[in-house]
Parts: sequence; structure tokens; C-alpha cells
Amino acid sequence: MLTGNNLSKSYSSGKALDKVTINISAGQICGLLGRNGAGKTTLFKILCGLVKPDEGQVIINSKRAKPIGGIIERPGLYNFLNAYDNIKIFAGIQGAPTDKLSIEQTLLKVGLPVDRKDPVRNFSLGMKQRLGIAIALINDPECLVLDEPFSGLDPIGVASLITLIRKLAEEENIAILLSSHMMGEISKCCHFLYVIEKGEIVNAGITNELINRHITSFSITAANLMASSTLKKYTVEMGTNDARVVCTAAKVPSLLSELLQEGIEVTACTPVLTLEQLIKKAI
Repeated sequence: MLTGNNLSKSYSSGKALDKVTINISAGQICGLLGRNGAGKTTLFKILCGLVKPDEGQVIINSKRAKPIGGIIERPGLYNFLNAYDNIKIFAGIQGAPTDKLSIEQTLLKVGLPVDRKDPVRNFSLGMKQRLGIAIALINDPECLVLDEPFSGLDPIGVASLITLIRKLAEEENIAILLSSHMMGEISKCCHFLYVIEKGEIVNAGITNELINRHITSFSITAANLMASSTLKKYTVEMGTNDARVVCTAAKVPSLLSELLQEGIEVTACTPVLTLEQLIKKAI
């Protein structure tokens, strides 16, 4: 659906992208994980046709009126207008229907109210992100790119946006590429992950497989962990209400089973993995 082949781009400050190749299928959510300045935004601008690469090409197999839509950096909204009028203006610019029903359907698609009349400047950051996505979805694009969509959102806002992104991929069959420097958020909704560092793709794979290959420890939450004899078999860093246990993903089921046999009921078991680990493992 969306392919970037050997994309390279240099500026006076240095090379922003170095032979980057990505592929995204219809209905697939792909994550682009990287630190600030790693090249995520440059790649997105190239994919959207805003910047021309020095080398490589972008291929979008599309039969729709708009091949690709997206939000680069921040949604470009008219903050003095309400959501309805924002959609109407952008729909008119893109040659899409501007009738009341079409605009309301666009707002409902991203979970925004159709009867809110106050200016967008009063909206929360999460609502502005939704409105930006609504504008990107005008003319039903085959592909959607979202640059740092979770930045600045609270946990409830993040969870709500993840639900929306999944819905768009599943129900609209849209190929979605989203970027972030936050490991936890991007891993929750992506089928496939690319890790970018200094303009290069340094790691890639199916999300669960990639994460599991690089996990070396888990955070376990339970009462009476200090009294556990099972944990003495592992390298452990004890916290106030949890313990960080060094072990592979394959050993977790037996670890939890042994803890339960001791009478220790685990209430949470979370993999501990940072972006830095993925980058270091790949180099």
C-alpha cells in the first residue's frame, strides 16, 4: 500500500535520512520509534510529498481521491473557528463535500461532538488531535501518517487515541504509520515496528516478536515480594511495591506460577524495555 524505497535526505546540518525503506499494508498500523531528531519528521514529510528526497522513491498504490493524509508535527487548525467550520474549510480546499451531513459524519468518525459551537482554541489537546485526524481523513485517503500523535496527552487521552487509531485501521482499512519517542504508547497499537536512529532504520519487526527478543527484565507488582524464595533465584531490584526481575519472556509463566504456589498473588507483570535498549541491541 505505502512503500518508501531507499529514501535519503541531507541538509546543511548533516544527513537526516540514510537509505530508509519501509512498507505498510492496508489495515496495518506501523510504528516508527526513535528519539527526537532521529529523522521521523523528515521521513513523514517525504512520504506526504512535502519534501523531495535526494535519493529513493515513494510508492502509494491508491485508487482513492486522496492517496495519503497526515498530521506533521502539529495539527494546522483555525483556532478561532469551531470544529464544524474547520472541517468545512478544509473540505472545500480539498474538493470534498461540504454539506452538513458529510461534515457531521467526519466529526463522528473521530469521536467529536457535532453540536459543539465554541472555538477550537477551547479544545483539549486530545480533541485537537482528533480534529486534525478528521481533517487528514477528508477524501478518504488510503494511508494516514501521524507524527508524534501522543505527545502531551494524559494517559486517558492516549488510551482514547489508540482506540481511535485501531478503529480506523480495522473499519476503514487504512494503512497507518505513526511515530513516537515513547515506547509504551506506540507498542500498544502497532502491528509492526521500525526503529530509527540518526536517520537509519536500525531495527524492525513484528511488534510482539521484536519486543520479546529484547526484553531482559520485568516489573512485578505483588504483596510480600520481599519474603519470596522464588525471587532469590533471579537478579532482582526491589522497589516499594514491586520488584524488577531480570529474566526472559519465556521464563515469565513459570516465574508467576512459582510465586502463586508461594501464596504471592501477582497483580501486574510489565515488561521493562526502553528505546535505548532497542537501539543498542540493533547496532
